[in-house]
Amino acid sequence: MIKGTRVVLIGTGFVGSSYAFAMLNQGVADELVLVDVNEAKAEGDAMDLNHGLAFASSYTKIWNGTYKDCRDADLVVLTAGANQKPGETRLDLIEKNARIFKTIVGQVMDADFKGIFLVATNPVDLLTHMTWKFSQLPSERVIGFGTILDTARLRYLIGEYFGVDTRNVHAYIMGEHGDSELPVWSHASIGGQRLHDLIKQSNGAYDVKDLDDIFIQVRDAAYEIINRKGATYYGIAMGLVRLTKAILHNEHSILTVSAHLTGEYGVEDCYIGVPAVVHRGGIKQVMNLTLTDLERQQFQQSAALLKNTLHPVLTKLDV
Repeated sequence: MIKGTRVVLIGTGFVGSSYAFAMLNQGVADELVLVDVNEAKAEGDAMDLNHGLAFASSYTKIWNGTYKDCRDADLVVLTAGANQKPGETRLDLIEKNARIFKTIVGQVMDADFKGIFLVATNPVDLLTHMTWKFSQLPSERVIGFGTILDTARLRYLIGEYFGVDTRNVHAYIMGEHGDSELPVWSHASIGGQRLHDLIKQSNGAYDVKDLDDIFIQVRDAAYEIINRKGATYYGIAMGLVRLTKAILHNEHSILTVSAHLTGEYGVEDCYIGVPAVVHRGGIKQVMNLTLTDLERQQFQQSAALLKNTLHPVLTKLDV
C-alpha cells in the first residue's frame, strides 16, 4: 500500500476543531487523527466531519485516535491548552500550558514519532521552544505558528487602507506573537512599490501616521476579538492550514513562523517570529532581512522579553 500523509491534531477546542474543518474543506491530508483529553469531544468532531465527506473536494480519512497514532504521522499539530481570557496576555498562560505540553510531547515521543511538530497554542513562541526541548528533535522540525496571523492581519488592514486586494500586499510582522511584536515597514510594499513611496506620491491622500494606527489594530486584534466573542479561532485555523500545506506539499514558501534563531538578527537560542522558507523537512532557511536600526533594536528587545520569560519556567520544570 502507498502511505498517505497523516496529520495528528492534539486538542479539539475552538482552534483545533476549526483547523480540522478547514483541513477537510481544503483536502490537505489523506488522514486526519483527532486526539483530545475529552475523548467524547474528539469522537463527536470526527463523526461530524465524516458526515460532511460527501460534500468535500477530496476524500480524507478522519477518526478520533490516541497518541499511538503519532507513530506514522507526518505532522503533529498542537492546539491543546488553556485559552487566553479577557484581560490576560499570551505570556500569562505560560506556566499552566508548559506543564500540559510536557505531558503531551512526552506521550507523542513515546509513540516513536519521527515527523514535524506544529505548535499553535499560546504563548506560541515559548511553547514551541519547550516542545523542542521536550522532544529533543532537530529545531527545524519544531515549528511555531509565530506571526503568521499577525502578518495576515497587517496585510488585510493595509489592503483596506490603500484599496488593494490583501493578497497583493507584502508586509511582515516579526518578533513575539504578542505585545512586543513589530511591523517591518522598511520591507512593506504593494505591487513592488514601497508603502512609504506610495504615501509620498499620493498628494496627501494617505498619511504615514496612519501606519501607526494600523499596527496598533494588528497588535490588539486578539484582545478586541476576545472581548467580543471570547476567543479567536477562524483566522488561526486558516493560517495553520496554510502552514500545513506548505510543509506537506513541499512548497518552499516563505511564512512568518516561530523559528529557532542561532545568531540571525543578533539573537541566539530563541524561538521567535521571522520570515522563513518552509518545505517538507520543516524550516529550510530563516530569511535574514536587512532591518533599520530601530527595527533591529525592537526585534532584539522582543527576543530578550521572550528569553527572560522562558528561562525561569524551564528551571521550574527542570528542563
